[in-house]
Amino acid sequence: MSTEHTVRSFDEELKTLVKTVLRMGGLAEAQLANAVQALVRRDSDLAGRVVSSDGRIDAIEQEINDFAIRMLALRQPMADDLRGIVGALKISSDLERIGDYASNVGKRTLVLNQLAPVKPVTTIPTMARLVQDMVKDTLDAYVERDLDKAVMAWSRDDEVDELYTSLFRELVTYMMEDPRTITACTHLMFIAKNIERIGDHATNIAETVHYLVSGNPLRAARPKGSGQGEFGDTLDDIQEQNR
Repeated sequence: MSTEHTVRSFDEELKTLVKTVLRMGGLAEAQLANAVQALVRRDSDLAGRVVSSDGRIDAIEQEINDFAIRMLALRQPMADDLRGIVGALKISSDLERIGDYASNVGKRTLVLNQLAPVKPVTTIPTMARLVQDMVKDTLDAYVERDLDKAVMAWSRDDEVDELYTSLFRELVTYMMEDPRTITACTHLMFIAKNIERIGDHATNIAETVHYLVSGNPLRAARPKGSGQGEFGDTLDDIQEQNR
């Protein structure tokens, strides 16, 4: 009876851990949706709420870390159970970064709203919808332990990269045609890069789910669009310095 109780108690803890990860994922999804809505509508109030809400995601990540470490120390899990705990830690780390990037979109939107609007860029909302679907599908795959859904979400990262490349070229064209748009277009480039990076973290989550369910890494070549080479890397470097 004691062993049965211990196993049942541990199972409940694992369920609690998964539920907490999903709660964090829901907040990260909402942050991204609100950030893009704020951008499209030029809504500074909503953008400000996105920025100020980032701390909630950080707090849940810390809650997951503390809970998972306690489980590792007290339960000393093996095999599937160990992968479940480590997987939750890895996914929560990716969700925290997704929240950071959504917050960055909010910050850039606040600046953009102080500038004259540039020619409408429809690619950003399109990218964002695709990335939102990736995040949602990877989280669904996590709770459902669905390998196929994880792989399908993982494979869409290439499409995100291609949209980013298309948008990059479009913004460069605007800046060449009218130098007055350079400041606004630069902020839009950073926003697009943030959304592209969220897609990368959704891909990370899909890989974690694959390993969590199968016990094997996803061995296919990771999708990678043409990107923007050194300039895209520079955008990442600047963002990290300004975190």
